[in-house]
Amino acid sequence: MTDPNTPSQPHADRGGPGVESAPDGVAKPRITPRRSMRFSWIWLVPLVAALVGASLLVRSWLNTGPVVTISFESAEGLEVGQTKIRYKDVVVGVVTGIRVSRDRAKVLVKAQINREGSHYITRKGTRFWVVRPRLGVSGVSGLNTLLSGAYISVDTVRSAESGPAVYEFKGLEKPPEVANDRSGTRFLLHAADLGSIEIGSPVYYRRIPVGRVIDYHLDASGRTVNVQIFIDAPNDKFVTADTRFWNASGIDLSLSPSGVDLRMGSLASVIAGGIAFRSVDETNEKPAPADSAFTLNSSEAQAMADPDGPPIHVNMIFHQSIRGLKLGSPVEFRGMDLGRVSDIDLEFDPKTISFYVLVKAVLYPMRFGDAYEQMREFEKDAAYSGQFLLDPLVKQGMRAQIQPSNLLTGQQLIALDFFPNAPPVKFDSSKVPIELPTIAGNFDRLQQQISSIVAKIDAVPFDGIGKDLQSSLKSLNQLLKGLNSKLGPQASATLKSAQNALDKVDGMLGRESGPGGSLDSTLRELTAAAKSLRALADYLQTDPSALLRGRGADVLPTVNRNLP
Repeated sequence: MTDPNTPSQPHADRGGPGVESAPDGVAKPRITPRRSMRFSWIWLVPLVAALVGASLLVRSWLNTGPVVTISFESAEGLEVGQTKIRYKDVVVGVVTGIRVSRDRAKVLVKAQINREGSHYITRKGTRFWVVRPRLGVSGVSGLNTLLSGAYISVDTVRSAESGPAVYEFKGLEKPPEVANDRSGTRFLLHAADLGSIEIGSPVYYRRIPVGRVIDYHLDASGRTVNVQIFIDAPNDKFVTADTRFWNASGIDLSLSPSGVDLRMGSLASVIAGGIAFRSVDETNEKPAPADSAFTLNSSEAQAMADPDGPPIHVNMIFHQSIRGLKLGSPVEFRGMDLGRVSDIDLEFDPKTISFYVLVKAVLYPMRFGDAYEQMREFEKDAAYSGQFLLDPLVKQGMRAQIQPSNLLTGQQLIALDFFPNAPPVKFDSSKVPIELPTIAGNFDRLQQQISSIVAKIDAVPFDGIGKDLQSSLKSLNQLLKGLNSKLGPQASATLKSAQNALDKVDGMLGRESGPGGSLDSTLRELTAAAKSLRALADYLQTDPSALLRGRGADVLPTVNRNLP
């Protein structure tokens, strides 16, 4: 029997891989190392996911650029995470936040810029604006946003210098007219008023659009309007130092003694306004530098005229009606245009308790031409041009007079001419502005003469004359009645006596004697006497001495006896 406390031994026959026989017959256990765990392919899924996530994080980190803040008046059409930032229609960022500023005056839009665009967007001079559908004088823009929604467009400067990065910008409320990468040149024009010019109005050269108006603002002095224009390359080379600009907007209609002059630009310039330019000296090929300043004239004739030089401001006082005289009316000297009327005011003189019209005008002395230079040499001691120019002319009798300019429209002008019989006046040429003496016009003087005649006629006592005439007529009527009563019978008797005498004369003329009466014999005698007088006159004409010696003896004709 086997002891139960004795561990059982494997049978020798049962040798197996895990039992080893000992020399003493006791089986020993075989120690086999545990087999290692096999790798499972299921673990590749999280590994790949981790790698993809890491790559996405790295890529996002590599593509993530700076965050910029843009201020706008309104956030209309902008959405966080939806509104894109585009440069040349390429997405370079996205809006990540929108909030109102602390003063509630602006809307602050935060935008995440891609790293690849950060080096040229975060520069000073970069401009942002919201692209929406817009209708302007330059056309319709932003129609693609009707489907895709509004987006923010970017315009950067073209500069090789990087400079410090800028992360805060002020957005534009409307798109810029000229992009920074557009080739061309900017110029500045000074105008008296804006007229019909708007941003986007075209600029023409020989009626071809070569640029546009990009901005305008009132000058700091408030006297002029500064208009900025942009001329595209290569046409900007035609703008030289002697280039003249004028307003080519609308329709120019003028009526002159030579007829009607109608000038009209293109349809775009009529609707949206426009500016044209041309050079006086076309041989000058040196382009004007950028930001050069020029004067914007109101018309082509004014722009191409010779320079007027420094003006002379004069005042003229008129005591008659100035109907038809308006601002801009010409001031002429013997038909030559010297200036324009700049102001017309109604003034009151407390000394004479009367009203008068003060007309202010601007004269350009250089329009006299060579006469201006000659008069300058003649009056070298004059302080300024108005003194040496007007002082001798006024002394010679020059006066200002209102005359009709156009009989059809009733327009008036101021004519400067010499009036030798004009009364002398006190003229102070050193006064600024100069007060130019005036004289009434021909029509006004005719009115004064008619008024004087009417006044004299009014002074005639027509009532007394009428009463005297009426009394005289009464006296004459009484006299005629007396003559009719007293002299009427005598006149009738006298007429009867005259009738009897005429009857007797008629009898003497041979009414009863017939054709052979006394009248015929009388006529024959008169005819014979006339013949005798004619014969006497012929004889005295041939022999005048007969009046002293008498008539000589008659000479008988000599007979020639030798005749056969």
